[in-house]
Amino acid sequence: METDVWGILGFVFGLIAFIRVQKLTSKLKEKGILEENYKED
Repeated sequence: METDVWGILGFVFGLIAFIRVQKLTSKLKEKGILEENYKED
């Protein structure tokens, strides 16, 4: 039971981090810091 909770927490934090990185990437593109054709590896 306890391992399920840690798995769910890990998934939620990972998802939040992914969304924040996507928002940051789009803001940097808007400001011209990143090129529009920037691709993440």
